[in-house]
Amino acid sequence: MSQFAQDPSFQRFVEEAKTHGVVYVLADGEDLLVVESVEFEDTDVMPFWSDEASATAHCSEEWAVYKAEAIPLDVFCDGWLKEMYDDGVLIGTNWDESLNGPEVEPRELLEALSLVQ
Repeated sequence: MSQFAQDPSFQRFVEEAKTHGVVYVLADGEDLLVVESVEFEDTDVMPFWSDEASATAHCSEEWAVYKAEAIPLDVFCDGWLKEMYDDGVLIGTNWDESLNGPEVEPRELLEALSLVQ
C-alpha cells in the first residue's frame, strides 16, 4: 500500500477524482506547469488537483498566466500516468496554497485510483 494512503490531501484527491471522473492541471496553452521537487533532487513534479476551484486558486503571481484545465480521469490514467512514469515525473496531489502536499509516483496514484470503487 502506498505511503500516502493515510495522507488526507492524497485521499481527497483520489476520492474526488474517482467521484467526478476528472482531474485538473495548470496550463498555459500547450505549456503545462512543472516544478522542481522539494523532496527529490533533479526530479520534476506536475501538480494536479481534484477540483477546479483549488486548481484555479493557484493561478496567481508567478503562475498567473496558467488556467485550470480539466483532464478526464480515463485519459489521465490510461495515457498521462504512463507517460509521466516513463519520464520520471512525480505527481503533486491537491497541493495547498503554500504548495505543500504529496509528491507521488504515477504508479502509486494509479494503484490508489484502481482501489476506489
